[in-house]
Amino acid sequence: MANWTQQLGRDNITPTPKNERSMNFFATFALWLAANVVITTVMTGMMFVPDISFTDALWAILIGSVLGAIPLALTGNIGTRTGLPTMVITRASFGQKGAILPALVNTIILIGWSWIQAYMAGLSLNYAIEYATGYSNVELFVILTEVLVVAITIYGHRGVERMEKWVSVAMLLLSAAVFIKLFTAYDAGSLFTMQLSENPAITGIIAFDLVVATAFSWMSTVCDFNRNCQGEKAGMLGTYLGYITATVIAMGLGATVSGFSILAGMEQTYDPTILLNAHGFGLIASVVVFFSVLSTNVMALYSATMSFMNVFPKLGFWKPTLLMGILCTIGALLKEALMTNFFNFILLIATMFIPVFAIVLVDYFMLKKRDYDAEEIASGKKGLYHYQNGINYAAYAAYVIGAVFAYYFTYVQPLSIGSTVLTFFISGVGYWVLMKVSGQTTVQSQPDLDEEQAVEA
Repeated sequence: MANWTQQLGRDNITPTPKNERSMNFFATFALWLAANVVITTVMTGMMFVPDISFTDALWAILIGSVLGAIPLALTGNIGTRTGLPTMVITRASFGQKGAILPALVNTIILIGWSWIQAYMAGLSLNYAIEYATGYSNVELFVILTEVLVVAITIYGHRGVERMEKWVSVAMLLLSAAVFIKLFTAYDAGSLFTMQLSENPAITGIIAFDLVVATAFSWMSTVCDFNRNCQGEKAGMLGTYLGYITATVIAMGLGATVSGFSILAGMEQTYDPTILLNAHGFGLIASVVVFFSVLSTNVMALYSATMSFMNVFPKLGFWKPTLLMGILCTIGALLKEALMTNFFNFILLIATMFIPVFAIVLVDYFMLKKRDYDAEEIASGKKGLYHYQNGINYAAYAAYVIGAVFAYYFTYVQPLSIGSTVLTFFISGVGYWVLMKVSGQTTVQSQPDLDEEQAVEA
């Protein structure tokens, strides 16, 4: 057993040394491209048409991606500069103990995200096997999907990076083939003149809000991977351009497939593989979709493990990965119940984590002037980020303000302009004001904090 476990990933939450970093610009670009040219992103674009026009959908996707990728790339830059995972970085603004709650919430949300991804991958694999052999068993293929996810993730970030390079190329080739087929087989002009829904559930601004929220859904994981970037410029550009390229392609593909399917009188479904099959891409699409969702699920499980290790670092890497892989498998068997709540889940992520990363970005770029002590954040030996009993109550107050605002104006009284950008602004400004009022704009050592207390914090 000892020899076997030595082969597994040894990833930890201490700063990644620069001489051990493995991601150049291309690797970073490929990782974020593969992470987002995925069936759930395609599915998001599908939902926009015919509630809004094809033109408005494209504009919402483009503008939302361009703007949403900015805070994503900035957050990733903190990971590159410090070499720390995302949830460990939150210790600097929320406090050594205060960062426990965001880490636990992030772990739970990523497990939920893995449920959705595993089910979608299981559907695609089931379609491919059924097409080739006539055998169908969605439950079995969901389980097999998660077994593969755990088998890849358990070897750490190197296994993730190698997989993403190949998946990104495959998804680009598939997307190009689908676009070419659709625009040569159908009248492209009909997309721009098609009749809209009489009772739309989504407006143009809500579509924009969902696109931005999709970018924010990655912010809780971005540093887990960008901590391995070899340079800041390569990391930021790779993340920014990779994410925008992926989102525009995937959501644009979803809107296009949905539009042509409606014009052809096809039944609408949340499974894009069915529509791709109707357009002649069934088997090829299902195989490529399977691997793309598999790769994204690997990233989700990896980040869930890193978040869990922020709370329980002594457990190591592979044991939490295996445990959460089992939980993801069980949850994925909920099947259709997951998909009926897909949009609500995306909005829940926005509600829970937009305030967190508004606070992190304001703390790092505006209050601490990009000066974080990475070793101290990871160890807590000096108590520089101890605040009051290990908790920064100003950060928690700002978080509550932002989360309550987001929840109320998302679920109780939805705003016609969406709540994502406003939540980000209110949370960030609220934190800045509270930190200025409380005089906590700089870190201070705690001379009366002994080493044992600091480590516990």
